[in-house]
Amino acid sequence: MKIIFSLLIIATLAGCGPKIYKSNEFDAALAKHKTVAILPADVTTTLRPNEAKKVSAEQLQDINEKTGFAIQDKMYSWFLRRSDKFAYTVTFQDVTRTNALLKQAGISYNDLAAKDRTELAKLLGVDAVLQNRSSMEKPMSDGAAIAVGVIFGAWGNTNNVQTTINIHDGKSGNLLWKYDYQASGSVGSSATNLVNALMRNASKKFPYSAKD
Repeated sequence: MKIIFSLLIIATLAGCGPKIYKSNEFDAALAKHKTVAILPADVTTTLRPNEAKKVSAEQLQDINEKTGFAIQDKMYSWFLRRSDKFAYTVTFQDVTRTNALLKQAGISYNDLAAKDRTELAKLLGVDAVLQNRSSMEKPMSDGAAIAVGVIFGAWGNTNNVQTTINIHDGKSGNLLWKYDYQASGSVGSSATNLVNALMRNASKKFPYSAKD
């Protein structure tokens, strides 16, 4: 029986202080933005040596890709639910449309990292492109606990995630805003918890919010 992997991130998150980069072009560019596309997250994972022996390269890639799409979906949902609270100055493109356009253009998940942001923005018909990048240690399957135990053996009580939000201008392709956040906590949760923890912190400085 084939086991479908997806990433369990963390149940209780405790983050280090965030780091924010803002380009000199930031204010002028963002004032012109009306629509923003959220790309599938760029996810990389690190397994401990004993765990790595039990997971093939294909399975690990499957973990990364499924997690990337899950984070994309949860970020889009986060923005939708809080649009009134934060009075966003832009519209976020439906991720179903984003993914459909990428697929029609023959751009796979693995292709995204190397694609020029101006080309992606033109293809998607948006003014800016937002992407999460997450580097994770010791991911876990979200299948039954017994399956996780069989695949990975005993595991510790912590998991580390270095996660970033990047916003690129669609016209110039330049990076306008970057938010770095490091979290750690108990293993055993979902992408929803990671996005909630990241966005709760990032929302205080998020550039498209008209409210504090």
